[in-house]
Amino acid sequence: MSADFADRPGGALVVGGSGGLGLAIAAMLADRGAAVGVTYRTRRPAGDHPAYELDLADLSAGAAVVDRAVGDLGGLHTLVYAAGPHVPMVHLSTVAPRELATQLATDAAGFFSVVQPALPHLRASAGSVVAVTTAATSRFPVRDGLSSAPKAAVEAMVRALAAEEGRYGVRLNCVGPGMLTDGMAERLISSGELTDEALEITRRNIPLRRFGNAADVAEAVCFLASHRAGFVTGQKLDVDGGYGV
Repeated sequence: MSADFADRPGGALVVGGSGGLGLAIAAMLADRGAAVGVTYRTRRPAGDHPAYELDLADLSAGAAVVDRAVGDLGGLHTLVYAAGPHVPMVHLSTVAPRELATQLATDAAGFFSVVQPALPHLRASAGSVVAVTTAATSRFPVRDGLSSAPKAAVEAMVRALAAEEGRYGVRLNCVGPGMLTDGMAERLISSGELTDEALEITRRNIPLRRFGNAADVAEAVCFLASHRAGFVTGQKLDVDGGYGV
């Protein structure tokens, strides 16, 4: 098993560490030697990791959580943004402007509310940020705009910060999950928002003809956060079975 993070001072903070993807990412980071802290909104995750309640709609809360994590972990070498509230699949023509504004504030501004206060600590460690976004910003599915538009804003900020922070040794990248058997896709399947017919059409649009899982995403996140990706910044790695091809 790789021990990419065993010799790294400080630790990794996974924002959104109580969901399917966040849990898998936190577990894999820990397995590979990282001290890990996680945030949650309502459901405190089980386990030994330090856990911090964080509502991303409160844009003033991120800095305090980052400071607590830095104190508990002895520094910060990795910040993973894996927050992803359930977003209904609807046509954008039916979305009220206020609803879109709320989603943009929670997701895009929420991302910035934690990454901005983390930058001084990441500069000190020549650390890394990995934002879990979506493959749907590369190939746009119908009825996914309420989710993909805020994620596209996150991706733009990642590229901008990569350009600005590289001189301090800080790297920023994105991982774009496609259809998975875990996380938001699983919730869409369970809720019936994706019918069996829609699922089969989606499967045929994936060259590998199958869905991925949380471990596939966690592998990509851990690679990009590690020194093995030390010359990679400002990039997005889609974990989508070839959906965007």
